[in-house]
Amino acid sequence: MSNTVCRRKEKRINAISVRSNVVLLVILTVLAALCVLPVLLVVIVSFSSEQSIFLKGYSFFPAEFSLEAYRFFLRLGDQIVRSYAITLFVTVFGTLFSLAVTTMLSYVLSRPDYRYGRILTLLLLFTMLFNGGLVPSYMVNTQILGLRDTVWALIFPMSLNVFYVVVLRTFFKGIPLEIIEAAHMDGAGEFYTFLRVVLPLSKPGVATIGLFTVIAYWNDWFLGMLYIFETEKYPIQTLLQSMQNSLEALTQSSANALEYAEMARNAPTDSGRMALTVLVVLPVMLAYPFFQKYFVKGLTVGGVKG
Repeated sequence: MSNTVCRRKEKRINAISVRSNVVLLVILTVLAALCVLPVLLVVIVSFSSEQSIFLKGYSFFPAEFSLEAYRFFLRLGDQIVRSYAITLFVTVFGTLFSLAVTTMLSYVLSRPDYRYGRILTLLLLFTMLFNGGLVPSYMVNTQILGLRDTVWALIFPMSLNVFYVVVLRTFFKGIPLEIIEAAHMDGAGEFYTFLRVVLPLSKPGVATIGLFTVIAYWNDWFLGMLYIFETEKYPIQTLLQSMQNSLEALTQSSANALEYAEMARNAPTDSGRMALTVLVVLPVMLAYPFFQKYFVKGLTVGGVKG
């Protein structure tokens, strides 16, 4: 009887009244709308005609719908497809390479029996506060490593993030050491234990870092502007940045510049930028639902373990 009374009291303490529930629902709906409406506006404007944008500006209810922006990019398919292919390769290969380096380094630093773990962790944390800056890194990547105008210039400078190392190190520390010792007693080596025992237990954390890495590689345009000088090697984000400045970048990047010069003069500017934005954002939006389960779980578990 006493247990039933205690449970009822606990439910009353944790319960939310109907009025509070309605207020929270309204607030969350407004916040969700503030996040969704800008994306919806970009999509609608991309399907608007240039004349309706010129007359009414950006609107959720355009006077005239048009597919001219998407037709324009289809006619310029050579550069769009090439930029998409470069960005896709950079994102896939860069994410796999970055996860491999980050997980292995984090696992080594998380092991309490590693002698230099604390010193290396302090050195990594020091780089978060102080680093060489843009000029030394540019000189190293171009003059020493020779990454200028290569796809590797879009991958290697972002392959290691100290913050991700610290997060995964904390995550790996939450794995009981007895499990690793049991694997060693069964004859498993360090690398086999890492692949077959540690990584399967760390799927939420690794998937969370993987999602962040995918978004970082896919959305990066600065490295392309910094290291890529041949326009046919532009990733899709750098191409978007060039279009925001001038549509002449499309004509310069095409082998048939004279053929596309007339197209560029008649190109849809505002709706074209929005259409290219949709083409860039759409793959990430489609990929997020597959990572959502691990993403939420990884953030929750990482927050609890501290």
